[in-house]
Amino acid sequence: MLRLFNHYFPSSAVYQVLIDVLVLFGGILLAAFYVSGEVVSGLTAVVPSALVFAVVMVALSSALGLYGSRRDPSFRDMLARVLLTVLFSVPVAWAVFRLLPWGKAFATLDATVIMLLGGVLLARGVSRRATTSTMWRRRILVIGTGREAASVEYSLTHPHHPGLDVVGFLPVPGFEESLVQPSRVLQPAADKTLLDVARSLEVDEIIVAVRERRGGTLPLSELLDCKLMGIKVLDLSCFFERVRGQVRLDSLRASWLIYGEGFRQGNLRTMVKRAFDVSAALLLLTLTAPIMLLTMIAIAIEDGFPVLYKQERVGQGGRTFKVIKFRSMYRDAEKDGKPRWASANDNRVTRIGRLIRKTRIDELPQLFNVLMGDMSMVGPRPERPFFVDQLTSEIPFYAVRHSVKPGVTGWAQVRYQYGASVDDAVQKLQYDLYYVKNHTLFLDIMVLAETVRVVLTGEGAH
Repeated sequence: MLRLFNHYFPSSAVYQVLIDVLVLFGGILLAAFYVSGEVVSGLTAVVPSALVFAVVMVALSSALGLYGSRRDPSFRDMLARVLLTVLFSVPVAWAVFRLLPWGKAFATLDATVIMLLGGVLLARGVSRRATTSTMWRRRILVIGTGREAASVEYSLTHPHHPGLDVVGFLPVPGFEESLVQPSRVLQPAADKTLLDVARSLEVDEIIVAVRERRGGTLPLSELLDCKLMGIKVLDLSCFFERVRGQVRLDSLRASWLIYGEGFRQGNLRTMVKRAFDVSAALLLLTLTAPIMLLTMIAIAIEDGFPVLYKQERVGQGGRTFKVIKFRSMYRDAEKDGKPRWASANDNRVTRIGRLIRKTRIDELPQLFNVLMGDMSMVGPRPERPFFVDQLTSEIPFYAVRHSVKPGVTGWAQVRYQYGASVDDAVQKLQYDLYYVKNHTLFLDIMVLAETVRVVLTGEGAH
């Protein structure tokens, strides 16, 4: 895994993106040379335009899920993903190609470049399953055999992370009983140090998956020896943050929140985020105005007025505000006055409501909340005060999510399904804490791109 802009990416995906950018960029330069017969002719126009074209096309493909997925795709899933990417990328590529200043001679090669793009996308789709399973692998040794160690293995297999291999589990005397398969537990000779074991297994990383207890002592000096010899050593918090994009509550301490990296705020960061929010909201309102109009008409025809509803939610700093959404439930959905969790198959939802929820059209009016400053484009989803009070009393660190503005979409929304219980709220909070800890403009853009992908592929709901 590589960390870029405070966010972790699979090494294989990063290298694949760079290779495809270079292939597109180099292919375009070769095409230009073929037409003009000279390398220098029109170079000042061709090189910048070719680079911009390659980056934009690969970024679009990445946003549509061609390079990364939270699970190892089947051939059918990979084929569908490639076809969807080609379907969207080729028209956009033609438009981008026409807008960029290529020079007179090169402007006639749009068909050739589009074919080059299609070839790159198809080749990436066909080769991805093979390359992710054989290249850039990291060999991992897990210290511990108890509940935490079992959770590490589960996290690496559900979903499968093809670039990370667990070579075995090393028991630590005095800690809890083994909960992993006996065949996976290592039994090194008594005279072998941890460094000896790691070297013999060609280990790249060590994950410490135990908790300090009486009677059990971690081999700290041996772990230090491994780190000094270039073997990466991670605790549970860092492991889950890197692999799952979560800050796990069961391995979280207040001191880690205080002294650890992240959770940064500041005037410059706030100003940049606000400028991005306003610009993105105005652009989306302009682009989606026809969709919003048709949605209002459809809601009115099925269940009458009002087509919008306002509901009190908790925002930044615990302040309440009125969120605006398209009405997706029947008008008497809570006629008894008791708040209820929303769920994916809620029988209070209308037929139009199911459609606009699945496509997230019901969230579009919240763009006005963004313009008013109550919400951001990306952030933790705002909850109702009734549920906030309940969750704050039951879940540690729940109030941390209110240190930033709530979002129209969020990291938890593109990583987890509907939250319909306290247990679901715990899972989503772990993603929200990751966002609060690592939020940057880059992560916001990535979440918006993920939201587009989720809507287009139907991989998730709110």
